[in-house]
Amino acid sequence: MKALAFAALLGATTLGLAAPAWAEDGPGTIAVAQAAAALAPNRFVWADPQMTAIDPVTQPVTVVVSLPMQRAYVYRGDTMIAAASVSTGKDGKDTPVGVFPILQKREMHRSNLYNSAPMPFMQRLTWDGVALHAGNNPGFPDSHGCIRLPTAFAKKLFSVTSVGTNVIVTDQMVGDHLDPMLLETEASQANQAQLASLSR
Repeated sequence: MKALAFAALLGATTLGLAAPAWAEDGPGTIAVAQAAAALAPNRFVWADPQMTAIDPVTQPVTVVVSLPMQRAYVYRGDTMIAAASVSTGKDGKDTPVGVFPILQKREMHRSNLYNSAPMPFMQRLTWDGVALHAGNNPGFPDSHGCIRLPTAFAKKLFSVTSVGTNVIVTDQMVGDHLDPMLLETEASQANQAQLASLSR
C-alpha cells in the first residue's frame, strides 16, 4: 500500500500537482527525500503528519536551502517533512550562505529594489534584500539573490514558520535528516566571510 502511495506522490509531483499530506502513517523521511531527488522545476513534495494530527506535539521547524542541489528542505525536529525545487541567485547576485533567522513575514510584498516585483509569501532573511518567496522557478540559479519557491510550497511554508525560524543556506549537499553540525558550520562560514569583507 505504501509503495502505491509513494508512486502516486511521485507521479503527482512530477506532473506538477501539489502533493497532498500523507493519508497513512506518513511517508517516512526516506520517501520524502527520494521524491525530492526526482522533482522537476517548480515542483514540491509535502508530507507533514503534524498538519493533519488532532493534537500534535509541536517540534521546531528548520529550513535548509542547498545551493548545489537547488532544493529547499523543511524539517520538523530532525525529520524531513517537505522539499521543493528552488531558484537561487545567479552569478554576480549570489545567495549568501549562512544561518538566517526569519526577520519579517508578509503574505503580499513588493520588491523595493526591482521595479516593485511581486514577492508573495515573503519571508525576509536579510535587511538588504534576500528573502524566501514565491516566484519563477526554472530549476537553476536565476534570481537577484532571493530564494524563489513554487507558489503552493511558499504558501505552506509561510503557514508553518515564525519570525525567528532558522533558515540555513548552504553550499553543501543535504541528507534526509537534519545534521546538527550544519548549523554550526554555516554560522562559522558566514562569520568568516563577514570578517573577510570587513578587512578589505
